[in-house]
Amino acid sequence: MSIGYFPKALHSLYPTTTAPLITSLSSIPPLHSLSHNSFISTGRKNLVFRAKCTDCNTEQQTGTALMDLKEEFKKEIKNALYPHIEPYSTGMLKVSDLHSIYWEQSGNPDGHPVVFLHGGPGGGTSPTNRKFFDPEFYRIILFDQRGAGKSTPHACLEENTTWDLIQDIEKLREHLKIPEWQVFGGSWGSTLSLAYSQSHPDKVTGIVLRGIFLLRKKELDWFYEGGAAAIYPDAWEQFRDLIPENERDCFITAYHKRLNSENLETQYEAARAWTMWEMKTAHLIPNEDTIKRGENDDFSLAFARIENHYFINKGFFPSDSYLLDNIEKIRHINTVIVQGRYDCCCPMMSAWDLHKAWPEAELKIVPDAGHSANEPGTAAELVAANEKLKSIIKNK
Repeated sequence: MSIGYFPKALHSLYPTTTAPLITSLSSIPPLHSLSHNSFISTGRKNLVFRAKCTDCNTEQQTGTALMDLKEEFKKEIKNALYPHIEPYSTGMLKVSDLHSIYWEQSGNPDGHPVVFLHGGPGGGTSPTNRKFFDPEFYRIILFDQRGAGKSTPHACLEENTTWDLIQDIEKLREHLKIPEWQVFGGSWGSTLSLAYSQSHPDKVTGIVLRGIFLLRKKELDWFYEGGAAAIYPDAWEQFRDLIPENERDCFITAYHKRLNSENLETQYEAARAWTMWEMKTAHLIPNEDTIKRGENDDFSLAFARIENHYFINKGFFPSDSYLLDNIEKIRHINTVIVQGRYDCCCPMMSAWDLHKAWPEAELKIVPDAGHSANEPGTAAELVAANEKLKSIIKNK
């Protein structure tokens, strides 16, 4: 396990692609040299922000400082990622009599294939997902899982299980005539990445995981039954108060009832509350763009209905520890795990449990990040992980 950002060894491994970023990140002081009042950013310029400032005593000054910090984060994210690119091919693949999934390819048509598995479930993909990968080396495949994004039918729960999605990944791989590929997934995407790789280890060349979610009861209880409320009591109240007190013994069950109501407005109301709870807790520093996604009824309906459907069914896994119990099937695959230290959606206990069961996989802990892949330190580590696997492939 290593803690931090780009290891010094990357200077020699990827001098052309990441050298500017690595050079600037190498100036970060050791954690032990920082005062306990320091806030550590993975930015390329102003790397240390003082949280305790003698002349920032007013609410207005503090608010201004926070806005400056958010703007700085946006710059760091932009600097950490590859430039925007457009797909060179897109399509809809019919995977069952009911479902068709949207897919796209970008980057190098002759490059090493990598498949991006989005979160949620129900979150769908976005153009920024392409930017974690070197477009000159990788053939980048994104697709929207059943019921999510551009896939149809929208927000549909029928024939929508983990095992259906694993079959869809294989159908897409065969449709695109790809013999094997790298797998990349965060949050629920890490769950699906592990499940798919354990089902088809011979088709996987490497794995990058972020924000580990093993879909165990203790993880669901943490986020949906009051654990994370200790850190976000303000956001929790909005999630909690939609449910009458006599139904609060299990919020997942209570929301399931409303998300599957025959009244569409009841579904939308529950979907907005469910989605907003996650959007408000996904970043270490609140992100307005992420929060606004919870206000979009089309997005929130698919996100909430599909998430809740999977969670009430325990991920459709035969046991609570299924993914940990089957690590032996993928132990040999080169893997990097990236985890935000202050991830409130998928707390670090799961990444640590995975690390203990799978010490061969490299664990990278980002000390100043929450759950989102789009936080500066996490984005930089994800790019570095892909660069590491790229180097291994090139040196074979």
